[in-house]
Order: sequence, then structure tokens, then C-alpha cells
Amino acid sequence: MMRNIGIFDSGIGGITLLHQAMALLPGENYIFYADTDHVPYGTKSRETVLGYVDEVLRFMTNHDCKAVVIACNTATAVAAEAMREKYRIPIIGIEPAVKPAVGESKGKRVLVVATPLTIRDERFRSLVARVDYAHLVDLLPLPGLVEFAEDGEFESDAEFAYLQRELSAYDLEQYGELVLGCTHFNYFKDSFRRLLPPQVRLIDGSEGTIRQLARVLEARGELAGSAREAANKNDTSVRYFYSGRAVTDARELERIERLHQRLEKMQHIR
Repeated sequence: MMRNIGIFDSGIGGITLLHQAMALLPGENYIFYADTDHVPYGTKSRETVLGYVDEVLRFMTNHDCKAVVIACNTATAVAAEAMREKYRIPIIGIEPAVKPAVGESKGKRVLVVATPLTIRDERFRSLVARVDYAHLVDLLPLPGLVEFAEDGEFESDAEFAYLQRELSAYDLEQYGELVLGCTHFNYFKDSFRRLLPPQVRLIDGSEGTIRQLARVLEARGELAGSAREAANKNDTSVRYFYSGRAVTDARELERIERLHQRLEKMQHIR
């Protein structure tokens, strides 16, 4: 029996990476775990988030996962290293794509939007310090956007006004890249695009994270098959869990399908 790939987030933001994985690695079995009892992680203490992530990793190992993707920038920053020391399966984390953004900004400024805990985290700040030689990077916490995503409030007047207000302190003409440092933010690419000047490019770490997952599994001989061998997405199996509880309600599964549909629409926005 084929083993699973586990993907988890504090909430529905991690469906961003699941959606990417299903496109790049069809034919795999996936377990998606949203820790809805504890969302959001980004406003909680480091110790609290470590405990939550440890609980999720125990769940994943008990469900025969051959690898786990931490689809949460906050959880990666806070807990990835500690979890790799504790568990034997590969653990792939996501982190804000600051390095490629700085490399491609052509001297313009880079704005990184993330959760408050990610922005405060020492590991993340070390990452920024290593790549931001010219001091081009600015950091903006957007905790309210996580709440809009969890409530399914996309393209609303309140959501757009929130983003407009938070971005108003920046001279956006000075920027070349905006880094989406939280997977929840990918649902709002259309709103960001409306507010940003044309030269500002949206960048996130989803595709790079899944490609790293593929490299790790291939090196271990555990990749289910290439896209050519399993091109039909019907070959892909996904089970959804909310804080350890299997999602079986038809209405909730329909909501998840609508989230996939929105991500399909958002992925063409740059």
C-alpha cells in the first residue's frame, strides 16, 4: 500500500501547497491537516506553537506519512529544526521567498508581508540579514488577512480596505517585489495586484517547497511516479483533517473544493 505525504498548516492557507503538490506530484496519497482549533499560529507564543506542531507531527507519523510538509511559514520558523531532531521522516518547511525576491528586485525595495510571529522570529530575521546586503527589505505584519481567509472572505470591501490601509504607509512605486510570507495570503493575489503598481511582482515559496519535497522523495526512492506516469489527477488521493478530526461533511468538502478553485484562479496572477 502506498504511503502518504502529510501537509499541514494552522488553517486553510496550507491548501496552497496541497494544490501545488497535486499539480506537480499527481499519483501520490495526501493527508492535509488544518489545525483549525488553534488557528492562527502567527499571534501566539513560540512555546505554544512548538507544542501544536509536535502534536501534528505525531498524528502524521501515526498515519504512515513518508514525508511531512510544514505549509506554514510561522510553524517552519519556530519548529522545523526541533521537529527534524525528534522525528525520522523528512520534514520540509516553507519560508518566505526573500532570497529570490532580493535577487530579482534589480535594486528596488522588497516588501515582505507575513504574520507577526514570523516577523519577530530570530531564524527569519537571520535569513533576511544574510540576503539583504543593500538593506532593501521591509517587513509588514498582516494578521487580519489570515482571519479574512479563514472566514472565506475574499474580494470583500472590508478585506480590500484592510489591505489598502496597511499598504498606505509605503511608497509602493519604490518596490520591485512583494513576498507573500504566509500561505493564507495566496488567496488574495487579486487584491494585492489591484493595489500594487505594475512593476511590483508577487512572489511566494509554494512551488519551490514542493519541488524540494520531490527532490527529497526521489533521492530516497519514495516518489510515486512522474507527472507523465500519473498525469490524471483522479489518481491523486487526499484525506482532510481538522485538528485530527476527519472531514467528512459534504458541505465542508465543497468549501474545500471552492478553495482549490480559487487557488487555481490566483496562480495565474503574478
